[in-house]
Formats: sequence, structure tokens, C-alpha cells
Amino acid sequence: MMVTTVREREDDEELARSPKRTKVDELTDDGPILMSAALAVADSKEGSSPVAAESVLPPSHALLGIAPTFSSDGLRQVLQTDVGISEYISRDVPPISGIIKQRFTDFLVFEVNQDHQVIHLKSLDMPESSSKKGKGNNEGSSSTAVTEASMAQPQEPVTNTEPNTADELPAGSEAKDKDDSTPADTLWNDQFTENLAPYLSEASIDQLKTMFLEGREPPRVTDSGWGGRLIKTTEDSTETPDAAKPSEEAHASQSDDTGKKGKNQGSRGDRGGRGGRQGGEREDHRKVFSEPISSKTDRTTLHQVVRELFGGKLDSETDMSTPAGDDGSRIVIKWSRHGGGRGGGRGGRGGRDDRSDRGNHPPYIHFTLQKTNRDTQDALGYLSRTLHVNIKDLAVAGTKDKRGVTVQRVSLRRGNKTVEDVWKSANQSNRRSVQEILSQRGDRGVRIADFSYRKAGLELGMLKGNAFVITLRNVQVENAETLDRAMNSIKHKGFINYYGMQRFGTAAVPTHSIGLAILKSDWHKAVSLILQNRPGEHPEVVAARNAWLVDGNLDRALALMPRRVVAERCILESYKKQGGETRNAMGALSTIPRNLRLMYVHAYQSYVWNAIVSERIRIHGPDRAVPGDLVFESEPAAKGRSGENDEMEVDDDAGNEEQVTTEGKGMSSRERKKAAKAAYVAPSIKILTEEDAHQYSIFDVIMPLPGRDVDYPGGTLGERYREFLRLDGLDPDNFIRKQKEYTLNGSYRKILQVPKDLSWSTLGYTDPDVPLAQADEDKLLGFDPPVIADDGKFLALQINLTLGTAAYATMALREVTKTETSSHFQTGLTQASEDQQFRGVVAGPGDVAELDDDDTMEASNTLDS
Repeated sequence: MMVTTVREREDDEELARSPKRTKVDELTDDGPILMSAALAVADSKEGSSPVAAESVLPPSHALLGIAPTFSSDGLRQVLQTDVGISEYISRDVPPISGIIKQRFTDFLVFEVNQDHQVIHLKSLDMPESSSKKGKGNNEGSSSTAVTEASMAQPQEPVTNTEPNTADELPAGSEAKDKDDSTPADTLWNDQFTENLAPYLSEASIDQLKTMFLEGREPPRVTDSGWGGRLIKTTEDSTETPDAAKPSEEAHASQSDDTGKKGKNQGSRGDRGGRGGRQGGEREDHRKVFSEPISSKTDRTTLHQVVRELFGGKLDSETDMSTPAGDDGSRIVIKWSRHGGGRGGGRGGRGGRDDRSDRGNHPPYIHFTLQKTNRDTQDALGYLSRTLHVNIKDLAVAGTKDKRGVTVQRVSLRRGNKTVEDVWKSANQSNRRSVQEILSQRGDRGVRIADFSYRKAGLELGMLKGNAFVITLRNVQVENAETLDRAMNSIKHKGFINYYGMQRFGTAAVPTHSIGLAILKSDWHKAVSLILQNRPGEHPEVVAARNAWLVDGNLDRALALMPRRVVAERCILESYKKQGGETRNAMGALSTIPRNLRLMYVHAYQSYVWNAIVSERIRIHGPDRAVPGDLVFESEPAAKGRSGENDEMEVDDDAGNEEQVTTEGKGMSSRERKKAAKAAYVAPSIKILTEEDAHQYSIFDVIMPLPGRDVDYPGGTLGERYREFLRLDGLDPDNFIRKQKEYTLNGSYRKILQVPKDLSWSTLGYTDPDVPLAQADEDKLLGFDPPVIADDGKFLALQINLTLGTAAYATMALREVTKTETSSHFQTGLTQASEDQQFRGVVAGPGDVAELDDDDTMEASNTLDS
């Protein structure tokens, strides 16, 4: 099928060409596109390394034997073959042509939790934290926050530091907790001093005790200044210590969650201090510093002790105000900005509202997130702004595809927020009524529901996989027998377990090229690649890039750059803080979120893995194990580096930190990580020989992701690994980096994947805008279910399957369709598809236009990654 234009879109905007395009200066022998002329200008800045004459793709790309391919506008996009994806299991089965992800609902993803249960949205109603009107604690309703059983979510408790606190509390339960009327010796007992003594001096412990007993709100002081003062001025101007009694006035003027005023609201004698927020909250300068601590283990343990002793009410962090010396870094402890205090409000005054209950619940809230056409990080960023929390307080078990509708659990370190607060913030940002909330889709493609209080947050790897409902449109197949042959092939023979195009991006500058620059410590090249123009981007992104790359106007670039363009904004903001200085490229890179930075280096590992696996399939075929192959001698006890617990798109901890196992129940988050590392034993790997190769199947064969702790296969494949790495300027025997987070330990991944619970059916349709599958939110909103047209002009193939972590559903589809899965190619298929002539012919109830990333509605739904 002829594709007339191949473009990369930014965030599902219209496919109009951007006004400025990357200039292709010249080609190298292997054909990848080159850096833009604008980038050459930027790189001529002080401290930058000129890279305009270098290929964007790694030098090892030449080993793939790929001829250059360009679209009709003379621009090149990254294709599957550029990242080592080239082979198939069943070449003898004819391809089944079809369009992947034509509509968002054509790609539904549901997380599978650690109990092997599939996560779905259950209820959109507002939850309740506590029993009302005499209801018993165990009485549930659709409006009560869900319990673990109803949500099919596994329990990950942490160490219980308060004997009377339940291990797991649903949002409808209450725990007896300390409030403002609790005596000081109960709030601070000998256990606090004993646990802190190994890490803090006696003076620091006394300061910390004073700060904690004062409460979250800083004491009131006179206008003569209050930096660091720990005393309180009363109305008669006498100064009294404020140790055992928290500040009551701080919350007296605050509204409760329903907007009603407290009893003392409006009292002029109760005004907040200078710079205070509404409700009397004032800027808090109180901090307690440790002495320098040289041991990273001791610093980590101190963070853990603070979190567990104070239940998340106090924050601890490395002191960045002074450089670390030979003696180590200091730790600074302060009240959490989002912390719970000791109940807030006027505790012990008869319970006029639920403000005194805020500290009675476990420190985390878990909820289910459905996102539509959003990157995981983008969705979390939106939630952090909507909920008014730090994005670091939000966590997920794994990242999900952008183009589609995905459902997963999210954890929030709640501070003093309740489930009601979170529900209201998420749903009433545009002042919608409850009726509108329960009858309309969530704002900006995001809906959260099914809340529960938990004692531990989620971490990457805490899942078993993902369940998919995938619909291929405009399917062309010879006959039903061919269709069944293709589907039965992946059911029994599986598919090559490639890292899919989501791992590498589909822009002209792929993520693995940036990863290679980082691994080579070429910080300026990595920054240049991130900031470089990409063909087909949204005009506002192009304008922002050119404001910096061409005009050198940093302020204008930041003003124009959308918040969703995370890495670029981080770099530009770093330059802004440095007064426009660009020499500290490594520092600028370090401001990018850690998950995103690691995604770059892991993408390079994935590229090499794909390329070597393709070579192995070409040489030995996909049917049996052969001498030289690697297998696990016994299944590893800890699967963090085996590749089994990589998440779908970004294996943040694979090859760097061992994933958490279920053996860590009863521990805190940091304790489980520490225990996992201590318990990790490198898996025993066997290189097959002529004598024992027949004892293993092709499904046992593994291949390493490059790193310091892995073995390479025997024969030509092992040498091929080394050839790729050397050609890219890396030492195959040294993956240790000065920046420890970029040190690659390596991991193992099975070369074939067999889906579970695979089933398929064919559906008829005429109008491509009519959905053929329904998202959870639409079901709960009561939208009409999809209507299948038996006499439709076109055929769709709907596939249900479940895959383990780190497996890409698009790679399973590739085995069936035998076509390119990159987004720009599939966009071309959509544009050229015959069914597009019938758009709007049949309009189904509840079938509304799809939502794009700029929060506007569009009628056209073309593919984006």
C-alpha cells in the first residue's frame, strides 16, 4: 500500500506540516539522517561539541545492513529495522494486513496485579474516609472507598510502628491515632530518641523534638522577623515556649472539605502571618540538620527512620545548600509541605468535621487510573498539578502505552489528604457538579476511581503483566483458514520478544542514540540530541526549539515549550537557573526525571539486544535450542535482572536495582529494596553444548542485555555483541560509570514470548469512527456498548491476550500483520485506508470525538505512539 506522506505528529494534533523543517545536509554511507543546521548553530555556543557532521543513529547501525529510506518530503523516520527488528517466527504464513491503533479504544490495556487479577475501574462515585450517620465501619456502599478485596489489589504492608494500627485499612475504616490533645510524652517517647541516636547528635534530636511537638504550622512571631525562631507570641505579648501545644489558630480560619466555614472563621485576631496562604498557613523556615554522614547506607537508613517514626509527616532530604565534603553529606529534616501534621484543625473538640481524622489513616492512597492517549509520566504530571502534590509522591507499578486507553493502579503519598480530597481535586478542577462528573468523561483523558488507604506505595515491577483487547481495522486476509493459521502460530509458537518501537520513540532522533551519548559521557551531544528539531512536530514545539536553537532566546523558548515536553523543559530550565550558561550539560541532564534518563540508556541496551536476537534467528532459526545458546541453569530466585520483571516500556530498575519480590511483606519500601539487593544472587547461566542442547527448547533460550554482570553467548553471537559495542565506542568489559546510575549491570530476557489467554474474533463495521470496544469509564457512564454491523463493508479482527511484564503487544501483532508497527507508518495506512471514505456515515450513541493532548476535541483519529 502506497504511503504518500510519513510524518511524526506531536500529541495527536492535526497533521499539518510544521512551518520549519529540519535541514538534511548530507548523507553518510549507512543513510541515517543528520543533525539539523539549526543544531549546528546551537552547538557552536560555548561549551558545546559540534555534532552536525555526525550521524544521529549509532555507528553500529551500519552492521544492520539497512539501506537508507526516505519519505516523499525527503525526511527520514526511524523504522523497525533501524532498531534491530527484522525477523519473524512464521514466515510461511501469509500476512494479515490491518491497521493498528486507528482509534484509542482499538488498544485497551489492563494491568495484571501481583495476585494475577486484572485491574478495571469499578466505581466513579465519591469515596468516604469514615463512617457517617451511624454506619458501621465494615458497611460498604458504592460511595465508600473500596477495600482490597473489591479492587482485586494485592496487599503490600510495611513494618507496623504503632501496635494498634491495622496492617491494611480500607478508606471506610478508622484507626485510633494521636491528636492535638495527646500529652507530649506520648507524642514523643524514648523510641524516637533511641532510633534517631545513631544518626543525629543530642542537640539535633532536641531540635527535632521541639519542631515536631510544635506541629506542622510554625509558631506565630512578631513582625521583627521569624527566621528560625521557635517561640510563640501570645496576645498579651508575652513569649512562651510552644512545645507541648500545637498551633490551633493556624487552621481555625480554614474551610472544611465541603466549603463551610469553621466556627472561628473570620476572627480578626486570627490572621495569618506575612506571606501566609488563605487559612492562616505560613511559610515554615524550621529545619533540623544532621552532622555530615559519609555512609550512603546510613543516610538511606536515616531517611527510612524519619519516614517510619513520623508517618510521612516530616520530610528528609540531602542538604543541597552546602557542597558535600570528605565527611559526607548532611541530611535536613523539616515538616512535609503536604504532610498531615497531627490532625490539623482543632483536634479533640468534638469532631465538628473530619479534619482531626486526617492523620488516622495509613500514609498512602491507592487508586485506579484510566488514561486516554497519555504517556504515563504525562498523566502523573497532570495529576500532580490537579491534586496539588509533588509528582514524586505518585508511583506506578509499570508504564503503559500512550496511544490507547490503559488502566492501572497508582499510589499517592497522601500527606494530610483524604480520599475525598483526592476525588474532589481530580474531578472538580473545572467546577463540575457531581451529576456532571458521573455522566461525563474525565478531564483531559484522565479518570481516577476506586480509592483505598494503604501502608505502602507502589514500586516499579509490582505487577505480573498486562491484559489487552486489541482491534485491527480494515483487515485484508485470503480466507478464514489463513487467519486461524496466523493466530494459532502465535498461540503455540509465540513471537520474537523484541523491544517494541515505544522503547525507541518514532522521531528522527531515537532514544537509544541519546542513551549511547550518555553511556559515553558525551553530555553535550546528549543534550543536543534532546533539543534537536524533529520533523513533523507540533508548531508550538518547533517554535520553542527554534527560539533557543536559532535565536538563542532562552526566556522565549521556555515560554513557548509545552509542559508535556518534559526533558527539553528540564534542560532549558536548568540553563535558566545557570544564567544562560550551557557548559554544565551533565548538570542539565541530571534535572530530567530519573526514569526518563534511565529510559535513554536502557533503550541502547534494548537496541543491541534486538539486533543480536535477529542475528540469532537468522542463523539458527526459531524452532530449537542450539549449541552456544544461553539458558538459565535453574530459574533465578530474584527475577529483577532476568528480564522477567521489566515493565512494559521503561525497565527503570532492570539492570540497576533488583525488583521487589513478594517476600518483602511486612517491610517498608526502602527495607524491601535493601533486602532484595542483599538477597540477590546472580542467576546461574549455562552455555549449551552439542551434548545437552537437545534437552532444552527454544522457549528456554535467553539473551543478555549488555552489562557487567552477564554472560554472552558462545560462538559468533558473543563476538557480535562485542563488535556492536566496540563500534559504538564502548568497552564490552567495562560498564561501570562514574555516575553510578548509568552503570549497567545487565539482565537476561527470553528471546520468544508466548501469550496467555489468547482468543480472537472477527467483527463487521462500516464507519471507522464507531468504536468496536468499550473502555471501562464509558461502561460506568452508561454509554451504549459497541454495535457490531454484521453486514458492514469492512472487517476488523479483535484479539484478547495477556502478556508478561516487558512484553510488547505490538510485537505480537507484527507477527500477524508482517508490517511496520511504527506510528508514522500506521498513520499513513490510516490515511490511505478505504474505510476513511465512510467516516461519519454511522454515528453511534456516546461516540464522541477523541481527546488530544492539548485538551481539544478532534474528529480525525490518526496514530501516535
